[in-house]
Amino acid sequence: MRTANVKRDTLETQIEISVNLDGEGSAQLDTGVPFFEHMLDQIARHGMIDLNIKANGDTHIDDHHTVEDVGITLGQAINKAVGDKKGITRYGHAYVPLDEALSRVVIDLSGRPGLVFNADFTREKIGNFETELVFEFFQGFVNHANATLHIDCLRGHNSHHQAETIFKAFGRALRMALTEDERMAGKMPSTKGSL
Repeated sequence: MRTANVKRDTLETQIEISVNLDGEGSAQLDTGVPFFEHMLDQIARHGMIDLNIKANGDTHIDDHHTVEDVGITLGQAINKAVGDKKGITRYGHAYVPLDEALSRVVIDLSGRPGLVFNADFTREKIGNFETELVFEFFQGFVNHANATLHIDCLRGHNSHHQAETIFKAFGRALRMALTEDERMAGKMPSTKGSL
């Protein structure tokens, strides 16, 4: 079983995340940020990853630290759970529409952090959730998952739909990258011999 449990404890947040990369897409989420939980649920469901996330953050200030630190901790957990990466597909991609919105996400579990993020949200907030935090979540994730991630929201005028297509496409791209490749069994998916 490719599983991991990671805790992160700072003066701003206390976070515990457990992941099962070969799960059923279930999520137990308690972050204090409802819209963010809706997005994390998309990652679990479309990535077929079981997620258990408990976060206690300084949301009385704003949601920034909680969202960013969940991204950091989730990146650490997935990096730990995937192990040496032998036999995985490594690359994943997905296009996901939701009504008028369409997003494309491409990921490489490369061992090198990098984020290219192109999403012009039509509103600054979705309810109380600041749309700029979507970038902060994924920046924290790639830095600690050691992954290269390209995110493009190609169109959309409803910010909820824009964000949701990004998170769904991310879940599906991540699922593809984490899938074990029978022909690559026991082999490193890199000519360098390590990732």
